[in-house]
Amino acid sequence: MGRNSESDSNGWSRARGLVVKTLVLIGGALLLKRFTKSTTRWDHARIVARSLSGEKFSREQASRNPDSYFNIRTLTCPATEMVDGSNVLYFEQAFWRTPQKPFRQRFFMVKPCPKDLKCDVEVSSYAIRDADEYRNFCDRPRDQCPLPEEVIDDVAEHLTTIYLKPCERGKRCLYEGSTPPGGFPNSWNGATYCTSELTILKNNEIHTWDRGYDDDGNQVWGVKEGPYEFKPAPASSFNGMFSPLNFAPSQPMEKRIEGSFVLQE
Repeated sequence: MGRNSESDSNGWSRARGLVVKTLVLIGGALLLKRFTKSTTRWDHARIVARSLSGEKFSREQASRNPDSYFNIRTLTCPATEMVDGSNVLYFEQAFWRTPQKPFRQRFFMVKPCPKDLKCDVEVSSYAIRDADEYRNFCDRPRDQCPLPEEVIDDVAEHLTTIYLKPCERGKRCLYEGSTPPGGFPNSWNGATYCTSELTILKNNEIHTWDRGYDDDGNQVWGVKEGPYEFKPAPASSFNGMFSPLNFAPSQPMEKRIEGSFVLQE
């Protein structure tokens, strides 16, 4: 009887050993598959859409250089999804002191680049057919927002498209890109065309640089020093609410705000 017990014990030990080895092999294979799986363009598009979303501020930059930059709040959130899977985001800008009064509203459409282009994600901006209907869209309860099919109907004039690709190793950013050479038509403040640059950092910080040029290539609007830097809202974002940086300028806003994301009118 003792011999049978010893035999059974050895059998169970070998069985357990085989099970453990099998689990280790399966786990290793799954882990290897996970790390070697290539990221598709749709994966890139989803990452970009998530990174653009949320509440962001240029407060730190405005504190460093109040002569060139304002403390602007940007708010972006999902609005709907197109039949082909493209993400439609609603975007608005406002002075932080008056977030309920956005001075700029747009739709962003985020999707993979066409296969014939050397990029991974394209971010297109569109005018909104009836912008007042979307004021404070992201802050409203869902049942008080336009329906998805209404959003699609309200996507109006195409303004710009930025073509993004992953940043090179060693950089702080995840994605970067710009409009194509020659930009897009724009007639605001004497411009004939505009260009845009977009960089998405690893902490969801967004750097945007929009500029308008006339027929002779002279810059007629947009910050000249560098891009606006929009950082995700900190937990203490209400501190300093009444800072002079948060008050609307005395001059007409269109004449003083330059270089904010998708500035063209």
